[in-house]
Amino acid sequence: MRSVLILILLLNSAFLFAQEAEFFVKPTTYKFPDAKEGDQLEHAFKVTNTGKKPLIISSYQVECTCTKVFLPKEPIMPGNTTTIRVTFDSEGKSYYQDRIIYLDTNTKRKKEKLRFKVFVAPK
Repeated sequence: MRSVLILILLLNSAFLFAQEAEFFVKPTTYKFPDAKEGDQLEHAFKVTNTGKKPLIISSYQVECTCTKVFLPKEPIMPGNTTTIRVTFDSEGKSYYQDRIIYLDTNTKRKKEKLRFKVFVAPK
């Protein structure tokens, strides 16, 4: 009887630990229409938490200060969708631009990524 009780507790614990927040975005890469150098571009990625726990996006990293990311201030509850707004200042940038945004999250992977691409015609 004791071993059955221990087995039940272990299975219950494993089930609880398997419940995580899950980050879902489709598509993860956005292609802006061609732009001119100096244009200010903006896109809103729709993010859904398909997991069982609240999704927390705590911070982000980008390669260039030309890219700004506006994260949700509150956790995204299971089943809910929110937006992550991304802006790109093309001043001083030209030709093919490809930017990756790394998000620090509480998902199993810990890091999620978004990406955008744009062709910027020089002045």
